[in-house]
Amino acid sequence: MALSALLALLASCLMWGTTGVVASFMTPDVSTFAIGSFTMGVGGLMLAAITWRDVRTALAIPAARAWILWGGLGVLVYPLAFYTGMDLIGVAVGNSIALGSGPLFAGLIEWVATKSAPTVRWFIALVVAGVGLVFVAIARGADGNGSLAGIGFGLLAGVAYALYSVSGSRVIAAGANFRGAMGSVFGAGAIPLSVVLAFTGYPLVSDGHNLLRGAYLAIGPLVLAYLFFGYALTKVSAATATLVTLLEPAFSVILAVIILGETLPAIGWWGTALLIVGVVIATVG
Repeated sequence: MALSALLALLASCLMWGTTGVVASFMTPDVSTFAIGSFTMGVGGLMLAAITWRDVRTALAIPAARAWILWGGLGVLVYPLAFYTGMDLIGVAVGNSIALGSGPLFAGLIEWVATKSAPTVRWFIALVVAGVGLVFVAIARGADGNGSLAGIGFGLLAGVAYALYSVSGSRVIAAGANFRGAMGSVFGAGAIPLSVVLAFTGYPLVSDGHNLLRGAYLAIGPLVLAYLFFGYALTKVSAATATLVTLLEPAFSVILAVIILGETLPAIGWWGTALLIVGVVIATVG
């Protein structure tokens, strides 16, 4: 993998790893739907606005339009499922399930879309990283109440994440640049998310501290992180890019330990190490 792509993905992972921690500081009256719709709704509109010239070029490509719509659907579903899952089973476990299942779903979607199966090396890396995610999930644990629903929302977020990742990759393959691909896909999803925000967002936008937290989530983990992610998609497949982003739960866990004071048993640190090993297998020649 090109070093520039790897660095771009690591920067994305670091910013994504802060989302759960920042969301945990929202006041109790702010719903998960409000957080998700603000982050990807407002952030998606900002991304589409600053890349508008490239977005228009992407929309003019007939082969890209269907993928833009599919990607927009993924963008719509992902934040609502992701933040709900984290609320039900915790930051670390919710991250692990959503981001951990994403590469598998991305590999399957890309396999169907391109008729090109992932490599054996990719599967080995996914298995190693997957074991690491299981260890992290065991270490963090999950409350009995809401666990099953939380897992379901996490898996749904994984499917949505894979869908908009592969869609962005296919828009690029159709002839758009990475700015146009990310701007068009996230802009398409931001429109319906804005409607969700209109019904759920008052506690967030009416409080200055909540609004600052929301602004960070929209600008950092969405606009900047997905521009980095889009750049990486010009260098590697969506299946590989999403596999590298399995490092995001590792960053999230470490930040939860440092900032939120959460504890992590030894098995959790072994899991974090396996996540890193899996990404190394996938990326280092």
